[in-house]
Amino acid sequence: MSDTEDQVSRRQLFHILGAATVTAGALGAQTHDHAAMANPAVSAPKGPYVRRVFDDHQWRTVQVLCALIIPADANSGSATDAGVPEFIDDWLDFRNHEDGNQNFSAGILGGLAWLDRESMTKFQVAFAESSADQQKQLLDRVAWPDKAADADRAWVEFFDKFRDLTVSGFVSSKMGLAYLPYLGNRAVAHWQGCDPKVWAILEDRMKNGYKGLGGDVAPFS
Repeated sequence: MSDTEDQVSRRQLFHILGAATVTAGALGAQTHDHAAMANPAVSAPKGPYVRRVFDDHQWRTVQVLCALIIPADANSGSATDAGVPEFIDDWLDFRNHEDGNQNFSAGILGGLAWLDRESMTKFQVAFAESSADQQKQLLDRVAWPDKAADADRAWVEFFDKFRDLTVSGFVSSKMGLAYLPYLGNRAVAHWQGCDPKVWAILEDRMKNGYKGLGGDVAPFS
């Protein structure tokens, strides 16, 4: 997350993700883990959530990490506010039972442990308790796959999966649906098609390419 990349706002993030979905189905093709997005909308639990996978320390780390990936802004709360840590805990439990093993969960838990280990080694404090600048230093190593060192490749994969789950959980939450906004299947008196301004952006990106979250995206042929 370099200085230039920091300028990508959360609203731009969803704009990019939305454009990629419309033009190439990119989100649905990356990994079968995107099946989480097919779940009904989830909202923050009304009562105390009973965790199935994360212990107390891991839970705190997940809450901090979710809020770093999708922070609160002027229009809505963070991914943590939207109940995404609960979503991820529930999804990991589902995968444990569905897969008949804990391999997927082990990858996520191992990544959380790596964040703590690196934070303790470099800053003598756990990741969740480290400063915003210290957290950024560690996440910069794994947030941009093309720039990651070979030694960090396994942790790039962890962060990619965790970020995917965070976005999936947020956009399928009550808060996320209101933020996008997603109107669903609603009857309209007159169908006017795509907003001309939005379509112009899509056409420009398809023709000329654009700078996405992982680097430059080539024009669509």
